Parts: sequence; structure tokens; C-alpha cells
Amino acid sequence: MTIELPGVDDLGSLAAENTRLRQQLARTKSKDFCFLGEVIPIEVLGELIGGGKLTAKGAQTRGLGMHGDGGNLWLQVTSGGRSWLFRYRWGLRQREMGLGSLGEVSLAEARGRASICRRLVRNGVDPIERRRALGSSTSSAASRSTFKEAAERYFEAKRAGWRSRKHSDQFKASMRDYVYGVIGNLPVQDVDTDQVLQILEPIWTTKPETASRVRARIEQVLDWAAARKMRASDNPARWRGHLQALLPARSKVRAVVHHAALPFDQMNEFWQQLAARDSASAEALRFTILTAARTGEVIGAKWNEIDLDAHVWVVPAGRMKAHRQHRVALSSAAIAVLTRLKPLKASEDGHVFPGAKKGSTLSNMAMAMALRKLGRADLTVHGFRSSFRDWAAEATAYPNEMVEMALAHVIGNKAEAAYRRGDMFERRRRLMEDWAAHCTTVPAGKDTAENGGNVVMIGSGL
Repeated sequence: MTIELPGVDDLGSLAAENTRLRQQLARTKSKDFCFLGEVIPIEVLGELIGGGKLTAKGAQTRGLGMHGDGGNLWLQVTSGGRSWLFRYRWGLRQREMGLGSLGEVSLAEARGRASICRRLVRNGVDPIERRRALGSSTSSAASRSTFKEAAERYFEAKRAGWRSRKHSDQFKASMRDYVYGVIGNLPVQDVDTDQVLQILEPIWTTKPETASRVRARIEQVLDWAAARKMRASDNPARWRGHLQALLPARSKVRAVVHHAALPFDQMNEFWQQLAARDSASAEALRFTILTAARTGEVIGAKWNEIDLDAHVWVVPAGRMKAHRQHRVALSSAAIAVLTRLKPLKASEDGHVFPGAKKGSTLSNMAMAMALRKLGRADLTVHGFRSSFRDWAAEATAYPNEMVEMALAHVIGNKAEAAYRRGDMFERRRRLMEDWAAHCTTVPAGKDTAENGGNVVMIGSGL
């Protein structure tokens, strides 16, 4: 670890902070520095604030991460700001307590607060419990808000930016089922690592996906509360540099389970079974397979997004996972699905797959139920995207980047993304026509290739 020694300018800045702190105390007609019900005479405080690894200037310029000053005092720098933490061991637990943001608490004052916290620990008093006993480290009404109140306000502030009602419902359900019972009535400023672990540890290994989302939502609420000055900006739910050291990585807890997908060479047989079904959910599933789209993109489709003559469906950014508009090349088979549905549309801006209630869309579980009725509960709707991807990779010569564009995947390689600015739309038309043919055409003989027939790789002429 590199220790930043104070230079002349930094010592001058620290001395200036000492002077300002003394002036502040003088204005309040106090001769002592007070924190958590404890006091330090101003003469002693002046001696305390002269040492440490950080400097006043360095505290303003350090990069992202945790930076130790010594004496259990740390500066935490995140994308959300800079704040002071007092880190200590209490029994078998490593705990940390926020001492305020750098904008409100100077280095000198942070050292004074840390000194008082060290004294409390030496005397067998937990600083966090002392703060709770005092009710609040500030007198503002906002700082006395409960976590549940903060979460509800965060929800209202962010709801308009969420893409779907499902997202909103999941947020509320996870708070109700896992969080409020532990910290719902706790002042939001008092939520610490112990309570976060109390929520996460029972589900971290049994429900890793759920636990990861719950952790992220707690972190978001606490970040919002800090921005609203309802608590210090330290966040006990953050993963990097904190819970990362206390909980196993989710990837180590359970292997990633991929969506169950139908092998692409069984697609035609499955399609014949699906073709015998005449229902809105079956039509939606057929359209989903033919377009290799996601469930949310399909059930939210509107007629004014589709040009039947041009064979184009433009999915708006708000319904896309990557938040970018996506053009889908519609095969003749996909157009046939839409042609059957078109007489049912109520208006040009109506839903392609309407729900039972006026103005609603088909349920996001409708296509899954269609699979169950076909006796294929082993499959998932999303898995058909994998079937399409496997078919394109193993049975065709279409370039990988074209297939990725058809799936609306974000290009991970920045250099490749910069080079390839188009969307290969006209070439993707042929890709989707070939996929539709693979799904819907009954082979003349399944053993043609086995008997030595001539096989031409699809897309090899592109």
C-alpha cells in the first residue's frame, strides 16, 4: 500500500480545517467537540487531527475504492460520492458505521468522530448501538424515516422509468417477502451490514438469483436515501469491496441454469403439434418462434409498429432489453400469422396480442401455458431463441454477427461495434426466411442426408 505523506500545502489545508472547526465551535459557544454524546476538548482535537495517511487534498482526489487513513477511519469513494466510514470488529462481526459525506464532514472532523468511536469501542460500547440509543445523529425528520418509507418513496420516484409493470411488481414483492420483516421499521440511517446479512444469508445459497436481486434493490434504496440526505452515503448492501468479502460469489453457489431449449432438429415435429392449436397464445408462440423475439417484445407488439407490406416490425427502445430500437425482418410465415390476426384488431394502434381485459395485453405466462397444454412443460419460451441460435451456428453459414443482430444482442467488442454500424437488415430477411422454412416445412424424407443426398449449407452463398 502506498502511503501518501502530507506536503506543505496539505498541512496548510489541514491547519485551515482545524481553524475552521474551532471557529465553528466558537460560533456555537462550545469549547468541546461533541459526537454520539461524547466530547473531546478542542485542544485535544487539535492534536488528533494532525496525523493520518490521508491528506485534505488527497481526500478530494482519490479514485474509486476504499482508502484507509488509519485509526479505523476509511474514505469510501464510489460513483455516488465520497463518504467516511469507521470500520471495527465487534465480537465476531466486522462492522462499519458511516460518519458522513466528505462534502459535509471534513477530514479533521472525521478524525475527531473516529477518535470518539475508538474510545467507545475500548470502553465496550458499540458506536452503532449508541447512535441508535440516541435516536438520531441529526435532528432532521428525514433522517428518522424508516427503511420502508424510504423504499416506498424510492419506488414512486423510479417507477416511471421502469419498463414494465412486472418490474414494479417484483420490486414490491421482494421488499414485502424478504426485506420489510427485518428492516422495514428500522430508521433508514441505522441499516447496517448485520441487518443486510440477516436478510441475505438465509436465501443466498438456496435462492441465489432472488438473493442477488434483493441485495441490489436494498443497495439502490440506500443509495437513494443517501442522496436525499436521509443517511450517510456508506452503503452496507454494496457488493464490491464489502459483501464480496462476506458472501460467496453467486457463480460459485450454483451453476447458471440456461433456459430449456428444444434441439433445432426437432423443431419441425414440434411445429406440427403447435400448428394444430388454434388460440391466441398459440399464435403468439408461433410469432415468437418465427421472429426469435423475447416474450415482452411480442406480447407488447402494436399494429402501428408493423408494416405488413414491407415485412418489417419496429420494436421501440422502451420494450427492448438493450433500450435500443430494433428492426425485425418478418418472414412470409410470420406475416401469415399477422394476416390471420389482423381482422381482430380494434384500431391501428391496438395490441397485436390483446388480453382478456380491454386495453390489456396477453399475459406473459400465456405462451408458457400453451407449452404445457402441448405436454412440453420441459421447454421455455425464451429457449426458442437458443434453438434459433444453435440452428444458425450448426446448420447454416450465416455470419455470427448477423445472427447476433437478429437476436438484438448487444455487441460486446467495441471495435467490432464501431466498425459495423449497419444492421444487415436486408441480409437478415433471408436468414429469417430460412429459419421459418426450417420450422414449418415437412421434410420429404428424414433420411435424405443419411442416404447420401446432396446437402447444401444454408446461407453459404451470402
